[in-house]
Order: sequence, then structure tokens, then C-alpha cells
Amino acid sequence: MSIRLVKKVALLLLLSFIISGFPAPSSEAIPVTGKGSVLISKQQNKLNKKRLTMSQLIRKYPETIKTGGPRIKSVALTFDDVPDPRFTPQLLDVLRRNHVRATFFVVGSRAKKHPELVARMVREGHIIGNHSYNHPQFRKLRMKEFKVQILRTENIIQNIAGYKPKLIRPPYGEITEQQLKWAKSQGYKVVNWNVDSQDWKGLPKGEVKANILSTAGKGAIILQHGGGGQGSHLEGSIQALPEVIAKMRQRGYTFVTVPQLLHVSKSK
Repeated sequence: MSIRLVKKVALLLLLSFIISGFPAPSSEAIPVTGKGSVLISKQQNKLNKKRLTMSQLIRKYPETIKTGGPRIKSVALTFDDVPDPRFTPQLLDVLRRNHVRATFFVVGSRAKKHPELVARMVREGHIIGNHSYNHPQFRKLRMKEFKVQILRTENIIQNIAGYKPKLIRPPYGEITEQQLKWAKSQGYKVVNWNVDSQDWKGLPKGEVKANILSTAGKGAIILQHGGGGQGSHLEGSIQALPEVIAKMRQRGYTFVTVPQLLHVSKSK
């Protein structure tokens, strides 16, 4: 249907409303014409305006949500979606050989299946953070469901590591303001990143290495993964890691854990 024909039909409908004595529809209810047009109510627009973006949340709650540390020549390696028996042991081997301590964000359901890997992380001096129970999108959860994700994982970690982690990393790096306020009230720190390896895409070693080294600077929090879903490939990330460590050290950087970088406790 052409735009001209749509306009004619709209005009006829308007005239019929006037003739019949009914009030004409308000401009809020008249859809925009043209390809891909969508009818959006004012109420929905108001809701969208109230929902803060991640960048807005970071500016509003700088003491609770962190994407990097002080501008010093230290960086923190972080690994999400652990433990995973396919990849996590290999990462731990690389870190041990290079005398680097990192921060691992643990998925509760995986820790429950592979407690020995979490125990190894702790034994080798790494820090454990909370990465939810089964990796949902927090923005789609009700508050009760969100709290269950955090507290259930926290209890599992405490039973293995001996402490309740202070650090939370939201899956996909997303969290709502209400959830963030609760985390703040409970003494948590929400930790995202400012260097993304994009290793979850199954990239080869060279691309993972370039993604990290091209953006890693003072106080960087580097995102990599130590686990994934079925069919995931993290070999490139594992192979890139020793070269990333060597190159950053050549540049004069030291590797620290997230609590060391942010000067916070590892536990609540």
C-alpha cells in the first residue's frame, strides 16, 4: 500500500468519526506511516526514558560499579563463565607458569558440578567473584529472582572457597538500577571491564591478542572467558594469554587481582 493511499484512508476514517459524532482519535494513537513504522505509546516512551543505560548507571553509582581502576601501570585479568573442565585447567596452567594471579567470575551451577576447579583457583591464589547461578540476563529478572541468582551462587562459593565474594559481574555486563541499589546496600561491588578480548566469538590467537593489547592501558580490567556453552572455542584465548602477559610486562605493567586494583576486600 502506497503512502498516498494510506493518507487517503486515514482522512476518510477521520471524516467518518466526525460525521458519526464520535471524537476523532488522538494524535498519540495514529501510527507513523512508511516502512518499518511502529506505534509507540507515550507511556512506553516514559518508561524507556526512566531506564538508565549502563554508562548512566556508571556515572550515577561510581563507588559501586567499576569498569577500571586507578591510572597506574597495573592491569587485572578476569575470566568469566568458569569453571569449565575443557578450558579452565588450561588457563590455570598458563597463569601458574607465568606467576600471575587473576580474578575468576564463577557461575554457581558450574561450581556445583566442578567444585575441585574452584578449589584449585583458591589454592593457587586467584580471587573468586559471583557471576550468577545460571547466567541469565539480569534486566529480565524480577528482584526476587535476581537476589536468588546472587545468594544461591554466594552460598556455593562460600562452601568451596571459604568466603562470600564481594565482587559481582553481571552476565553480559547488564544490571538494572534497582538491582544495583540492592547490591550497594549489601556491600557488593559490581565489576565490568574496559578491555574486551571478544574471545567468546571463538577468535584465533592473533585476534584475541590484538583486541587486548590495542586497548589495555593503565588500570585496565581485561575480559576473557574460562568457560562457555556447547560448541564454544576458547583455544585462541588460551594460546594468546602467555603472549599477552609477556607483552604487557615488556611495557612495564604488573598483573594484579581486581581487589588489589580497586583497593577493596575480596569478601563481604
